[in-house]
Amino acid sequence: MFEAIQKQPADKILALMQAFREDPRADKIDLGVGVYKNAEGMTPIMRAIKSAEKQLWEAETTKSYTGLAGDPGFSDAMISLVLGDAVPRANVAAAATPGGTGAVRQAFDMAKMANPDVRVFVSNPTWPNHLSILKHMKIETVTYRYFDDETRGVDFDGMMADLAQAGKGDLVLLHGCCHNPTGANLNLTQWQEVIDLLLKTGATAMIDIAYQGFGDGLDEDAAATRMVAAALPETLIAASCSKNFGIYRERTGLLMAVAGDPGAQALNQGTLSYLNRQNFSFPPDHGARLVTMVLTDPALRADWAAELEEVRLSMLGLREQLAGELQRLSGSDRFGFLAQHRGMFSRLGTTPELVETLRAEFGIYMVGDSRMNIAGLNKTTVPILAEAIVKAGV
Repeated sequence: MFEAIQKQPADKILALMQAFREDPRADKIDLGVGVYKNAEGMTPIMRAIKSAEKQLWEAETTKSYTGLAGDPGFSDAMISLVLGDAVPRANVAAAATPGGTGAVRQAFDMAKMANPDVRVFVSNPTWPNHLSILKHMKIETVTYRYFDDETRGVDFDGMMADLAQAGKGDLVLLHGCCHNPTGANLNLTQWQEVIDLLLKTGATAMIDIAYQGFGDGLDEDAAATRMVAAALPETLIAASCSKNFGIYRERTGLLMAVAGDPGAQALNQGTLSYLNRQNFSFPPDHGARLVTMVLTDPALRADWAAELEEVRLSMLGLREQLAGELQRLSGSDRFGFLAQHRGMFSRLGTTPELVETLRAEFGIYMVGDSRMNIAGLNKTTVPILAEAIVKAGV
């Protein structure tokens, strides 16, 4: 049997991480791996999470299973965080998943159950694992224009023209905020136009929201997702707790199925529980319980929100510093988009050849499509990166 298995392509980001580790240069800079790092290059445990873990250690009395959909308290807390009061709670089915990636996979599974011939429209570019999962599941993928390499902004006209080809039974995958890998986002006026188009075509929206709180603020980053969920008859939402709670290895996520008709909630809830049972049975609980504790305890929530705001402002400061340094060195404002992008990532919009030049000559590691992790910088390395970008002719 095993001799028939074909070798799978290596994950490019994991390969980049390995190359960085093996590089002996002391002044190398890692902008490839997609995790938040502080000024010391560490991915810290957030204060509120640490406090919650101490409380949980004292209070927890069992490691028995939770329900198939996870602890209902986690669902309630996350639905409130993401959706606020945009839709009635009775309209939302939800299930805990192993990370945001698990939620994405379950959403695709649910869409395929509803329509075996579903097409999933994805932005060009998108998070590579979206495409990898869809290919593995043998789901047809249709790309829509999104990032303009010239302006380093959104090609909104191209996006709308491509999304007009979606129809009833299709799934349109959208990034709720802090678009990965580009950092370029729609404004709320553009979001409303997307909503109007989806209402016209009958396609179903799926939102992947993995960076709430990293862009413009917790409520601001959720505004588009809330607009979509409130306006459309049905929406799938995959939410991740990895970044904004700093619990990457705990694999904590939630899939929400929002229906305009509360009568559909029971069917959707049963489907999400069924999918969990087929794929991994019961979801992990440790990270979900910590998130629930943080979101439902006023003191913990206030401390978490304050630290998250520090993280957000730190990344904005690095963006502004980098854009300013590049303007000073190049004498051009063509890098101003870096200050306008939001979240952990920005895409420089340059060639793989110049990305390789940055790695080989300057020890700057970023993904081949020129996505760089802003959180991999600090105030000291920003001038080094800016000088390398200008010298390489990016």
